[in-house]
Amino acid sequence: QVQLVESGGGLVQAGGSLRLSCAASGGTFSHYFIGWFRQAPGKEREFVARVDWSGGITNYADSVKGRFTISRDNAKKTVALQMNSLKPEDTGVYYCAAQPMGVGQFGSWGHGTQVTVSS
Repeated sequence: QVQLVESGGGLVQAGGSLRLSCAASGGTFSHYFIGWFRQAPGKEREFVARVDWSGGITNYADSVKGRFTISRDNAKKTVALQMNSLKPEDTGVYYCAAQPMGVGQFGSWGHGTQVTVSS
């Protein structure tokens, strides 16, 4: 079972950038697709982006396409989320999670990292 820890959140002005990192330990990292999700205050958690085991296939929510980029480094067992042109509506707690072989539910949720975008 892989364990995940997020980092890199913070406070940034609208239009700015942040780079989140998801570090894995345990398990066989390359067996998992990794997803980023976020939860804004008073709202349900929503999908942001996903990367396959190789890093070659990525998926994004429409709201972040063209602004966010997900990537992974299997040698370092990390997944990054580069967030550019941030908007106040991007504010929330960002979580990474693992999807075994890209099938079924995501699990092994991290504790999250707070991203706050000021207007």
